[in-house]
Parts: sequence; C-alpha cells; structure tokens
Amino acid sequence: MIVLAGSVRIAPGMRDKALAPMRAMIAASRAEPGCLAYSFAFDAEDDHLVRVFECFADTEAAQAHRDSEHMRAWRAAWDEAGIGDRAMMRYAVTARETI
Repeated sequence: MIVLAGSVRIAPGMRDKALAPMRAMIAASRAEPGCLAYSFAFDAEDDHLVRVFECFADTEAAQAHRDSEHMRAWRAAWDEAGIGDRAMMRYAVTARETI
C-alpha cells in the first residue's frame, strides 16, 4: 500500500476559486482503480492550508494516478486557482491494523 500525505496552500482570497478544481480532482481520483482513499481538508488553524491524504493499493496504482489526465488538469489549474506551495511525502506501508 502507498500513502501520500502532505499539503498545498491556497492564496488569500482564492478559496472559492480553488474549490472547483479540488472537487474535480477528488472525484476523478476516487474513481481510479486502486485508489483506496483520497481527500483534501482545510486546516482548522490556517484557512489557506489544505491537508492532502492519498492511499493507493500499490505502486502501480499510485503511478497511474500521477500519470492521469486529471492530475495534469489539476496542476494546470493551480495558477488560476491560487494553489501552490506543495509539500508531499510518500510512504510504503507494509502492514496495517485497525486501532
């Protein structure tokens, strides 16, 4: 399982404009084979910081996501929607358990 976690930042005054490309990215990503979870969440302490959480069944599913048309569209929307300052980490998970 591959987990990606991190953040992007929304420019001041651009939150409403950023929501449409964010929602499109979420819907398309969740529909991908091998996508186990995909979400964006605004930070409770910082209205401009968006936490990103992605979970894929395997490396191939994560790579297909990176290579997808909706990923290209998401990145292309960043300037107009005030999205930037991306910081992401990739984790290879070898075991999981419910706690």
